[in-house]
Amino acid sequence: MQVPLYQAKAELFRMLGHPVRVRVLELLQAGPMPVRDLLTTIEVEPSSLSQQLAVLRRSGIVTATRDGSTVVYALAGVDVADLMRAARRILTEMLTGQAGLLEELREAEMSSR
Repeated sequence: MQVPLYQAKAELFRMLGHPVRVRVLELLQAGPMPVRDLLTTIEVEPSSLSQQLAVLRRSGIVTATRDGSTVVYALAGVDVADLMRAARRILTEMLTGQAGLLEELREAEMSSR
C-alpha cells in the first residue's frame, strides 16, 4: 500500500526535526566533510552525532564514503541545499513580520501613556 504524499512529506519534516541533523545539513551545503570536522564544529558527543548521521544516511538525505579510516559525508543532492535555503528565507520573513509587529506594539504602548 502506497503512503499518501502528505504523509511522506510529514515523515521528511519529522526526520529533519532535530537540531543536530539540521546543523549537519547546513554544514554540508559548503561541501563534503569528514566526521572529525563535523564533530569539531557541532561540538556534540561522538555517539550523538553518529546516531543523527545514521538517521540522515538511512533517509537518503546524505551519503557517506570511506577514505581510508576517514568517513566523509555529503548531501545526496542539491535539492537538500535548496530546502535549507528555503527554510532560511521563510524564517527570515517570519521574523521580519514579528519584528514589525513588535515595533507596532511598542509604539502603541508609548502612545497610550
